Amino acid sequence: MLTKRIIPCLDIKNGRTVKGVNFVELRDAGDPVELAKIYAENYADELVFLDISATEERRKTLAKLVEDIAKHINIPFTVGGGISSVDDVAMLLKSGADKVSINSAAVRRPELISEVAQRFGSQCVVVAIDAKQIVGQWKVHLVGGKQPTDIDLFEWAKKVQELGAGEILFTSMDHDGTKAGFANEALAKLSEELHIPIIASGGAGNVKHFEDTFKLGKADAALAASVFHFKEIEIPDLKKELKANGISIRI
Repeated sequence: MLTKRIIPCLDIKNGRTVKGVNFVELRDAGDPVELAKIYAENYADELVFLDISATEERRKTLAKLVEDIAKHINIPFTVGGGISSVDDVAMLLKSGADKVSINSAAVRRPELISEVAQRFGSQCVVVAIDAKQIVGQWKVHLVGGKQPTDIDLFEWAKKVQELGAGEILFTSMDHDGTKAGFANEALAKLSEELHIPIIASGGAGNVKHFEDTFKLGKADAALAASVFHFKEIEIPDLKKELKANGISIRI
C-alpha cells in the first residue's frame, strides 16, 4: 500500500499567506517563510505554494519568495501561480521548487503540459484543477476560481493525464474553507478513472475528514490550509490518529 501524504498549502497574496472560504473573503494567515519552516519541522510530507493572484494580475510567480522558502525546508516543494511557459518552470525549479502546479495556462494551451513533462519529467508536473458543481455537473474554473468554463472535471482530468501530468491537485470550490469535509464522491471517481496520484483539496475541518478522503475518496494525498495555519490540527497528532485508524502514513 502506498503511503498517504499530508500537504499544507500556502496561498500567497501580496507576499503573505492568506485563507478564505469558497475562494473569497481572504484573511491573513502569517508569514510564508515562517509557516514553511514550521511545517517542515512538524513532519509535513510536502509543501504547496500557490501565488493565487499571479494569473489574475498577469505577472509571474514570486521567485524570490520561493527561493527564501526553499532555503528553509527539506521536503518536496510544489509551486504554482502565473506559470505559462517552459521558461517559467525552469526559473522556479532553479529557485528551489521540486514540482510546479499549472492551472489556467494548461486549459488555455494544453500542450504546455506535454512541453514541461518532456523537458523536466512528468514527476515535476502537477495540474491543479479548481471545479464546482453547476446544475449537478462538475465544471472547471480558471483564474483563481473567478472564470467559469464549460469544461467537465473528469474529461479534463483524463486529458491532462494523457498529456503527461504526473499528479492532479483537485480543489472543490464548493468545499473550500468550509471545514465540512472533502468532495469524496468526485475524488473517488477521479481515482477510479485515472492512474496518476490525486491530491484532495477543499474542506478539511477535522481528523475524520482526512481519514474519509483517504478511505472513501481514495485520495493519494490530502492538502489543507487554515486548519494547519491556525493550529486547529497539528500535523504530528493528525498522522498518529490516521495511523491508528489504519491509514498507511509516514510519521
